[in-house]
Amino acid sequence: MHNDPMVPLQEVDHRRFDTPAILRKVAEASRQLAELKGVASSIPNQDVLITTLALQEAKDSSAIENIITTHDEIFRDQAMPGEVASAAAKEVARYHQALLVGFKAVAATGLLTTNHILDIQRQLEQNRAGFRKLPGTVLKSDTGTVVYTPPQDPDQVVALMSGLERFINDRDVFTADPLVRMALIHHQFESIHPFYDGNGRTGRIICVLYLVKEGLLTIPILYLSRHIVRTKTEYYRRLQDVRDHDAWEAWVLYMLTAVEETARQAIGTVEAIREALLVVKHRIREAHRFYSQDLINSLFSHPYTTVEFLQRDLKVVRLTARKYLEALTADGILVKQRVGRTNYYINTKLFDILAGEAMTEGAGV
Repeated sequence: MHNDPMVPLQEVDHRRFDTPAILRKVAEASRQLAELKGVASSIPNQDVLITTLALQEAKDSSAIENIITTHDEIFRDQAMPGEVASAAAKEVARYHQALLVGFKAVAATGLLTTNHILDIQRQLEQNRAGFRKLPGTVLKSDTGTVVYTPPQDPDQVVALMSGLERFINDRDVFTADPLVRMALIHHQFESIHPFYDGNGRTGRIICVLYLVKEGLLTIPILYLSRHIVRTKTEYYRRLQDVRDHDAWEAWVLYMLTAVEETARQAIGTVEAIREALLVVKHRIREAHRFYSQDLINSLFSHPYTTVEFLQRDLKVVRLTARKYLEALTADGILVKQRVGRTNYYINTKLFDILAGEAMTEGAGV
């Protein structure tokens, strides 16, 4: 077994990726991404999508690491952090926050640096351990067999991450399509395996942030983890085939397929959210004098909302916020649920879309 795949990415021959199959797949994945970017821009408040779809990515990415939770737990924890959440829901919340931390850094600087990556992992793991400093980290198969030993020397880890940072931010070092580069970046990061914990989830966040950095997306709403969690065995096999057999082309095709399919699914989700948002907007505007765009934005940023959310988003007093939520519940737009001492008001149409139950249905309430 050849166990030292840590060749600098710029030394991989970029012409390897000019095959008809890869070029066709790049074109299709790029087309789906462009359509997703356009559909997302049709929703006036982008925060609605950042909040809701980032939670989807967080849930699926955590599932790859066998951190399993439900939409119900996640949305409840988002509404009232720490009140009723399981350990898994808290992990998902940390992933969501880490993705937003990274997105803000990329949006502010136009770069995706080693320091940004360290910040993302710190948010995920809630520690400051940083890069691995002790040898001993190995990757094992389900049977316990060691399949890969990442770099053990702390200085090599730092040097490799520095090289990866340059590859991410300097397009001149490797002239290939950004989607091909993304696939290579992800493989290199997972092979460096720079952290004690959180490498898989950090690596998947890097993928979507790289697409934002390259302008292929405006906001991080592509949840690649949905495809990876469904093809987990193939994902790990393709990663290892590059290390053992130099099978870069098959790895790139796998990642391009992941981009294409998840972009297509995300387009359906965004369109369903947009349609539901318009229906609810018209119903509230026709029936309630307290209608405002801020109210709509608030209801579609949180599948589970609370009096406190509405107070904050609308800048109204508690009594007013409760009155609005009770009126919308009486009208059938929201469903009220009491858990412990807390009342949650559920935007059921948004919940159904995000839970995957209304992806192809109309969004009438």
